[in-house]
Amino acid sequence: MAEINAVQKKVGYLGPRGTFSEEIALSFYRGVEGSFTPYHSISSVIMAVDAGEVIEGIVPVENSLEGTVNVTLDTLAHEANLFIVKEMVKPIRHNLIAKPDTKHINVICSHAQALAQCRHFLDQHYPNTERIEVESTAAAAYKVASGAKNYAAIGSVRSAEIYGLEVLDQNIQDNPNNVTRFLVLSKAPANTSECKAKTSIVCQINGEKAGALYNILGEFAKRNVNLTKIESRPSRGGIGVYVFFFDIEGSWEDENVAAAINAVKAGSIWFKNLGSYPIHTVE
Repeated sequence: MAEINAVQKKVGYLGPRGTFSEEIALSFYRGVEGSFTPYHSISSVIMAVDAGEVIEGIVPVENSLEGTVNVTLDTLAHEANLFIVKEMVKPIRHNLIAKPDTKHINVICSHAQALAQCRHFLDQHYPNTERIEVESTAAAAYKVASGAKNYAAIGSVRSAEIYGLEVLDQNIQDNPNNVTRFLVLSKAPANTSECKAKTSIVCQINGEKAGALYNILGEFAKRNVNLTKIESRPSRGGIGVYVFFFDIEGSWEDENVAAAINAVKAGSIWFKNLGSYPIHTVE
């Protein structure tokens, strides 16, 4: 992987310090911390890129245990005009962390996805402990460190180190194959001419017409284009009206992929190109 000069690139991520999004930034960009800007929510990261406050933004989009991060898809579809320029896949290791010498835990806090990814552990070891959702795993660590009495958080080892907390239990996620996909977003599309790529689009089709989705899927099948994911989300136009997200193997620069996508666009009521982008794995 080529070295990226993060000093020349202002990158936004879901903060505060110690989130998995920050770990992605530090691992991939290999730059100084001053070039990164934390935001309090996923939507605020996306809109900061859209407004030009940062050049790129890093947000989670899907977890292997809990599925899609809906706010990421909804904001990309309805509120921002951005391209996906990289996909980063990272193994996620959760830990139960608390202030040193904590004797009793009455509340466990974390991001909703982290709480869900550790559900079985919590049900077994802390069945009667209250669970509170906060904006991020690092925000949970900060809350505990700030003096919330008898609180523990679910977060990374790095967040425990940053906020002076003790790791009580390691690797508490319910499945050892727990991985999360992160997207890097920008106002300009990526160049995928020399790498293996994926492409994402979102569209609305005529749901009142029988076979509409079947016909859309047929555009990919007859051109031998593989779909790696299909997901529907509310269109915000009323009950029963949906938009469809497609993740496609290949790039817009591939002739068969471009032909299939153009056919889908022609058959859609509404269409948005989210770009073609390379895929990276972050250890």
